[in-house]
Amino acid sequence: MDAQDPVTDQTLLQADGLRARRFRTGRTVFALMLREMGTTYGRSPGGYLWAVLDPTLAVAVLSVLFSFAFAAPPLGDSFPLFYATAYLPFMLFNDVANKMATSINFSRPLLAYPAVTFLDSMLARFTLHALTHGMVSVIVYVGIIMVFGARAELEIGAIAAGFGMGALLGFGIGSLNCYLMTAFPAWERAWQIATRPLFLVSGLFVPFEAMPDIAKEILWWNPLLHIVGMTRRGFYESYRGDYVSVVFVCLVSLITMTFGLLLLFRHHRHLLEK
Repeated sequence: MDAQDPVTDQTLLQADGLRARRFRTGRTVFALMLREMGTTYGRSPGGYLWAVLDPTLAVAVLSVLFSFAFAAPPLGDSFPLFYATAYLPFMLFNDVANKMATSINFSRPLLAYPAVTFLDSMLARFTLHALTHGMVSVIVYVGIIMVFGARAELEIGAIAAGFGMGALLGFGIGSLNCYLMTAFPAWERAWQIATRPLFLVSGLFVPFEAMPDIAKEILWWNPLLHIVGMTRRGFYESYRGDYVSVVFVCLVSLITMTFGLLLLFRHHRHLLEK
């Protein structure tokens, strides 16, 4: 009888353990997603209906207000579509970043179990809210085009890239803020105050090309402008958005994600004991 190779046996055991951990992680993330769906949407009036009504009403209010001041939107012929092309990816980033930033506090009771890690909680919140915003955005865009007859030359690749950049930036900023807000609770309030102007300086109302030169030099460093510009490329055939830099947005996202996850891996046990 041939002797068994101990190295081969060890390799097989490691491979089986890795597959088991991956399967366990997938089940844990899915269970956390179901839990959050119940707490976020299942217990609120209207549930998922409000997730659709919220951005729809916001775009409608913006369109009515600015239609009194301008004869036509800066791009295209539809105020609702113009604002939706910026508002929806902006809210995707904002919601994903905020939800991920509070992942540890939200799932603190479950993180006491060895089978649940802080990364499981973050992945569950990211996946759920990114998918929700993606589905809601499709409904809102289709509704605007059908109801208002807005003309749009859709380029799905550019739209997907814009929303993907928004989700990635939300993951990166959310990861770093997850550590900062858990370690320093005052940072949550400071972050909310510091980021309020983003709604006005991220291209929602005025395209980058129409801004004064001095504003362009400063605001180019706002990654949300690049996300909005990429999304609008996918709706307006004549809009080039030459200033858009996918590399810049990805670098900001990956740098903040790396620092955030490293800090969390190093200090998450201490944070859970606070």
